[in-house]
Amino acid sequence: MKEKTRTALFWFILIQPFLDLYWLYNGKLATILPFTLPTIIRILAVGILIGMFFSKKDSWQKLNKQKWLIAYLILLVVYSIFHLLHVRHFNSVNPNDYNYSTISEIFYLIRMFLPLSVIYFTRELEFTQEDFKKVIMGLSGLFSFTIVISNLFLISLRSYGDGFISANVFEWFFNQNIGYSHIASKGFFNFANMVSAILFMLLPLMLYFMFKEFNWKIVTLNAVQALAMLEIGTKVAAIGLIAGIIITLLIYFIHRFLIKNVHKNTQAVLAALIIEIASLAILPFSPAIQRYNYEIYLAHQSDHELKDETKELETGLKKYPQGKKRQEFLRTFIKENYHSYALNEKFVTKSYSYQYDPEFWLSIMKQPGETRMQNRYLERAMLDKVVATNNNKLDKFMGISYTRETNIFNLERDFTSQIYSLGWFGMILFIGPYVAILAYGILKWILNKNKRTYLITSILTAMVFMLAAAFSSGNVMDFLTASFILAFVSGFLLKEFAGESRTQRLFK
Repeated sequence: MKEKTRTALFWFILIQPFLDLYWLYNGKLATILPFTLPTIIRILAVGILIGMFFSKKDSWQKLNKQKWLIAYLILLVVYSIFHLLHVRHFNSVNPNDYNYSTISEIFYLIRMFLPLSVIYFTRELEFTQEDFKKVIMGLSGLFSFTIVISNLFLISLRSYGDGFISANVFEWFFNQNIGYSHIASKGFFNFANMVSAILFMLLPLMLYFMFKEFNWKIVTLNAVQALAMLEIGTKVAAIGLIAGIIITLLIYFIHRFLIKNVHKNTQAVLAALIIEIASLAILPFSPAIQRYNYEIYLAHQSDHELKDETKELETGLKKYPQGKKRQEFLRTFIKENYHSYALNEKFVTKSYSYQYDPEFWLSIMKQPGETRMQNRYLERAMLDKVVATNNNKLDKFMGISYTRETNIFNLERDFTSQIYSLGWFGMILFIGPYVAILAYGILKWILNKNKRTYLITSILTAMVFMLAAAFSSGNVMDFLTASFILAFVSGFLLKEFAGESRTQRLFK
């Protein structure tokens, strides 16, 4: 049964890209059931894995000996109960309470638990290094080839906005006026940020395989992944590619010349350098750079072209210094001029509507253009205002609920996002294990010379990349495609730190 459970988990992780297809979260397929189809499939799959794993008596006996794990599970249950009780009552300017739903919140808590169980199963099922290699290479190929091929035939979805791209990678070099939103490609996947984070995490592992065993198959996979990271058009993917290759090369040289536990591989070094040089040559034409330049231009234009709006605003505020007339004037002014201030329409009209709190948006309009252009600044400002309106000290520890937070706007900065939705207690319980495993791995690496293998260093680097991407761009830890893959890598790391592996025992 253990072999069957291992095989089931192997394929479950490998199909994660298929469960992230855009159409499963949008359109008719997303509304067939009360919750999205991929989430239901994942819950059922993890339920089956739990049933298979604990169908053997020795699995239960081992769990009973792991007192720390039982205590952690009890803490999760206790926290979840208190969290649900806490977030039921909320004061807000929004009459529909940001569409809070207890059922949706329970569903979210279950979702957050699922990857944690995968960490445990991956650790206990003792995947071999060959199994790990097949999963990582399979994931890289599925994500990367989908993005690159769909870009080539102009059938890729845009990373920014709706619809399909207007030009493929070859046209980047001949027409710089297309606009970054028309050329940034995310394949057929749902969130560009999340796919970027996954590819960033896979990068050091893919390069590790190339340095470990050089062949044209792995070189091709690395080259295609590099191109996909440029085509997706996010800063995490573009900067992560350039910096990631350099960091990975440094890691190889450290193991080659200082730790001295890897063999010379000149071909792999040359291949990595060629991919790096080619990426640097393409980068200036990429959608990530175009987006960066456009945002700078828009911020300057926003500041330089507001003389008429500023005069109108000052005149209106003098005429209506307070009361209902002031509120009516502000609502009208914001509705007619928020575009001039380069404010995100969704933020102003839906996330935290100007209709309910025009004074808040007045304070935002008074900020410099560069500040108003920073989505993460506005996201936090809206959430801070919501928390301040509720005025409950326990929000800091128990959160305001994931349902409310995402209905306002999903903050693009993981860890901080979970502090708002789950509070400090919930963030530590649900997100903390990934950081704890990373910290444990680094400590083990430092203290135990036998654990300073090239593979373990590469896994630790991959986890740092993923967590850094999560903090930088968000949309990672709350989304199961990314968190399941991170959980699998985390569980495999723990297995590498354990005693002798299944493979070692087989060769005794």
